[in-house]
Amino acid sequence: MTQGSLLTVGTDRPHLNKYAWLAIAAALATILLKTGAWWVTGSVGLLSDALESIVNLAGAMMALAMLTLAARPPDETHTYGHGKAEYFSSGLEGGLIVVAALAIGWAAIERLLQPQPLEQVGAGLAVAVVASLINLGVSLILRKAARQHDSITLAASASHLMTDVWTSVGVVAGVALVGVTGWLWLDPLLALGVAVNIIVTGYLIMRDSAHGLMDRSLPDEALQRIEAVLTSYRSEQVEFHALRTRAAGARRFASLHVLVPGAWTVQQGHDLLERIEADLRLALPGLSVLTHLEPLEDPAARDDHDISLY
Repeated sequence: MTQGSLLTVGTDRPHLNKYAWLAIAAALATILLKTGAWWVTGSVGLLSDALESIVNLAGAMMALAMLTLAARPPDETHTYGHGKAEYFSSGLEGGLIVVAALAIGWAAIERLLQPQPLEQVGAGLAVAVVASLINLGVSLILRKAARQHDSITLAASASHLMTDVWTSVGVVAGVALVGVTGWLWLDPLLALGVAVNIIVTGYLIMRDSAHGLMDRSLPDEALQRIEAVLTSYRSEQVEFHALRTRAAGARRFASLHVLVPGAWTVQQGHDLLERIEADLRLALPGLSVLTHLEPLEDPAARDDHDISLY
């Protein structure tokens, strides 16, 4: 006999929209501050910083929409929930980061070819520093929330804002050096360096989003926890095979076949599966587990060649 037991967990995470609204507010504030800094100084570096904040705003608005969608419970047409919506948000944000980097690079090259003097450097730098501190504080809040609630959307937003912070550090340093040395080429040169750094960050965010959409297996740490649980049950009478894992946003899924003596009763097999599933969920909170019971003596029960069948 065989028995399947499917246990799914609803999207019981606290409402995360407040973090998206926080990111939106931070983006609006930094856009105003950095645009003002660029206006008074004429620095292309500060202009590049302001452009990235506009991308921050677009990403935060997308995050708000996708977090709202991901929070919906499973329904008849989405029985596994809506968790993958978060990957669309993080993927778009990664793409927007790359677009911003290209715009920054273009502006920097133009200014490198046609240098222009900077004005009111001190005032511009002061405004830029305030904007950077806002982004730093919000980034740390989002990063903590992302880890606590296992949200790739908040993690992408936190990474984006932290990239903005480092961008601002480089830009402020460049503008300050121009003010001290008078070397106008330092400003666009540092802006180009900023663009390269942003492209790398955008690529990494898009890569992680693609992995999620393609049902990549759970990370090694999670697999080790699962294996530790299964090892505690392995014996001459209990074996396992056909372990499959994947993630959909904050939700994690695992399926496996459990082999037991064919002489066992259905009740014995059911009780074992209940204990295994409970221990797996204890090891990985929020894990949805699908188990399939098979007779240990049947050679066909060990057939695990075609992954596409599962």
